[in-house]
Amino acid sequence: MNKLYPTAEAALEGLLHDGMTICAGGFGLCGIPERLIDAIRDSGVTGLTIASNNAGIDGEGLGKLLRTRQVRKMISSYVGENKEFERQYLAGELEVEFCPQGTLAERCRAGGAGIPGFYTKTGVGTKVAEGKEVKVFDGQEYILERGIRADLAIIKGWKADEAGNL
Repeated sequence: MNKLYPTAEAALEGLLHDGMTICAGGFGLCGIPERLIDAIRDSGVTGLTIASNNAGIDGEGLGKLLRTRQVRKMISSYVGENKEFERQYLAGELEVEFCPQGTLAERCRAGGAGIPGFYTKTGVGTKVAEGKEVKVFDGQEYILERGIRADLAIIKGWKADEAGNL
């Protein structure tokens, strides 16, 4: 099966739907899948949950999807440079789940591997742990983190082969 597509829109054809969860790669504005973000914006899907280390900035990266109000929930480790994100969050228009960077990466990995959850020390005793199951192993507290089961993961690639390897 050929996994090369002529456009981002063609690559996403038939995959997008309202209310879906998307894991988005990149760090800040570095290595983000700009063309795929634009194609998602242009598709008009709404009610998205996006798991990404950040929410972009105003008008760039995932900020484009926030500006068009296509995002219902952000699961992020950092969101400090997006005024539209801030405005929507403070107005109660955007649900936010803060997650430490390493935990976020592991939650995405676990979900992709079919692992429903795992225990970590990261976040114990902080707001991150509020409402989460706590378990003691070897005298140490750990919190249960759930894997993130995304409907779609988007990453940036410079070059691909016909099998889809980037």
